[in-house]
Amino acid sequence: MKDGKKTLYSAVQPTNNLTIGNYIGAIRNFVALQKDYDCYFAIANMHAITVRQNPAELRQRTLSLLALYIACGLNPEKSAVYVQSHVPAHAELCWVLNTFTYVGEMERMTQFKDKSARHAENINMGLMDYPVLMAADILLYQTDVVPVGLDQRQHVEIARDIAQRFNNAFSPTFTVPEALFMKVGAKICDLLDPSKKMSKSAENVNGSVFLSDDKDTVIRKFKRAVTDSGNEVKYDPENKAGVSNLLSVYSAFTGKSIAEAEAEFAGRGYGDFKLAVGEAVADKLAPVQAEQARLLADKDYLNGVLKDGAARACRTAEKTLAKVYKKIGFYQI
Repeated sequence: MKDGKKTLYSAVQPTNNLTIGNYIGAIRNFVALQKDYDCYFAIANMHAITVRQNPAELRQRTLSLLALYIACGLNPEKSAVYVQSHVPAHAELCWVLNTFTYVGEMERMTQFKDKSARHAENINMGLMDYPVLMAADILLYQTDVVPVGLDQRQHVEIARDIAQRFNNAFSPTFTVPEALFMKVGAKICDLLDPSKKMSKSAENVNGSVFLSDDKDTVIRKFKRAVTDSGNEVKYDPENKAGVSNLLSVYSAFTGKSIAEAEAEFAGRGYGDFKLAVGEAVADKLAPVQAEQARLLADKDYLNGVLKDGAARACRTAEKTLAKVYKKIGFYQI
């Protein structure tokens, strides 16, 4: 805890293009949360390699994600923004925590089962160990809260279990983190299949709106979005999943409540509604895209941000790691 503030940790992988779901559910909230918390935001390149990556693309996407963070309003002077692999303590603590984690727990993790099905040719130990590395990420910074979507609840729960297991064995060492669920936009669904979460790795890119999409692409995707056979713009997730998803997006990008959006489109068809949603999203993305491009042209600045962020993260992480090493009996000099 710094200056009386609780500590918040979050990480995003620099893989594929981020979607508006990532923006609404994560990045946009980071900007607001950094006012109230002592924040650590990692670019999770170590997690990324559980699936094969193109090395040049991974490096490029790492800088691109950093530039996007800042373009969206993240302030590297207020928060530690860094690349996960720049802080060796992540891997070092992960190894220790592996000895407090059971194989059966990892085999039951939903993400492991899902990714194993999608990448049957590469079911590697990193894929299984992913939640332990995530626990190390969180516990290194004595994290109080972790902002997550509902689909990430399981990862925070396993981090809590591991922390409590270690604390019970050696005396209190780790802060036991709490999940911080975002009430608005916690789950933005695929435009073509609203039963699924919008994903940056979706097989059909037309169901996902990426933060890098230009205005014409954004509007085209929303025009093709699935609705239903009716014509009433009403929030009803059970019976009108597609329309409800679009209302959530519109509310998130305009700041209007769901009720205000329903009233705005009362008596108007789905065509008008979908066009308005697309325009609201595109208009919000345009300045972010322009600022990201400007930042990417200044590599020296971005490298400086990462060096400062890693230095700050290392100071905290190494204190925790030293405490852990002492507790478990590692001889230190």
